[in-house]
Amino acid sequence: MNCRFCGKSDLYKFINLGSMPPSNSLLTKEQLREPESYYPLELSVCRSCWLVQIPEYIKATEIFRDNYPYHSSQSPANVSHAKEYVEMICKRFELGKGSHVLEIGSNDGYMLQWFKEKGCTVLGIDPAKEAAIEARKKGIPTEIAFFSVAWTNNLSKFDPISKFDLICGINVLAHQPDLNDFIKGMKAVLKPNGIITIEFPHLTHLVDECQFDTIYSEHYSYFSFTTIHEIFEKHKLEIFDVDEISEHGGSLRIYVQHANKISAEYSQPAKLIQREYNKGVTTIAYYQNFQRKVNKIEYNLMNFLLEQQIKRKRVIAYGAAAKTNTIFNYCRIKPNTIPFVVDRSPYKIGKYLPGSHIPIVDEEELKRTKPEYVLITAWNLKEEIMKQLKYIREWEGKFVTAIPKLEVL
Repeated sequence: MNCRFCGKSDLYKFINLGSMPPSNSLLTKEQLREPESYYPLELSVCRSCWLVQIPEYIKATEIFRDNYPYHSSQSPANVSHAKEYVEMICKRFELGKGSHVLEIGSNDGYMLQWFKEKGCTVLGIDPAKEAAIEARKKGIPTEIAFFSVAWTNNLSKFDPISKFDLICGINVLAHQPDLNDFIKGMKAVLKPNGIITIEFPHLTHLVDECQFDTIYSEHYSYFSFTTIHEIFEKHKLEIFDVDEISEHGGSLRIYVQHANKISAEYSQPAKLIQREYNKGVTTIAYYQNFQRKVNKIEYNLMNFLLEQQIKRKRVIAYGAAAKTNTIFNYCRIKPNTIPFVVDRSPYKIGKYLPGSHIPIVDEEELKRTKPEYVLITAWNLKEEIMKQLKYIREWEGKFVTAIPKLEVL
């Protein structure tokens, strides 16, 4: 395997989670009898550019297929975050009527709807067919395709707008097996005075807090600010500012413009690079203990679940997210340990988690069975979920999280 950014072959593998089915490949009841495809799940860091990455064992076209189950609007926190972002970005860069906005990975239109309310002319692009159709129902023009240089070359043929004042994407950069092509495409359709903003989970949170359940097949890359700065710089794009935000366990929002554009001085990028240098993100030592920390989380979670079985206490899970499948498959959790997982998405209810074959049910099953513990696997939405399920206190139910450490709340 060569690094997907710099092409060098000097990679250091620092975590091996074994083989797992793709995390979003939910199963129907009929599919439980069929064989599943398993792929190695392992992370390596390039000793040259320090990009953290997994091999492309499974193609993006296989992951983001017609029945891709993730719909952003199913989480009120996602919708609220998108609305707050739109308010901020429109005010900061004076966007509104006459502004052209492109969102990459626009899903079901959960964010572009707010730009449309501001009077912006919007366009979304997403390869997930069902989510894109939902966006179109909201009146959001959405192309069902993968963003690439080839797509941008054809843009003017089917859309009168081929350059944008703002190009934005939330949690889409990690999904790109061809990073260089993706960034070239953004540069090609960015107006001379345009802005790119991209949000992605910050690598230091993954490593420092051992968020290993955020490792799955559709995330090809994991970024430190140091590396992402180098990547954009190679393509003559300048990251002129960066925000540290709480979403997804700790993320970065970068602000990008064409290089050599005159702008005010921002000190945050340089400060963040220095902080990462002090942490050691450009040293192998920073990554060496990750496997040991993962194994400790596995031990503590399994020990807790076995203790509850002995005590005849019931534990169920909340959140049929991709991260749920990583931790359940790594810990070899099955229905005899956790009988079901609750989710609010109608696109997931009635299906089964890949590998573990744990059924996904609606919230009524939680109210009916009244378990002693609810394991919040979608821990990035912990506050939202605890507020939604606060009624479990009526039967003295408790919440549990496993990452970064086992905690009964």
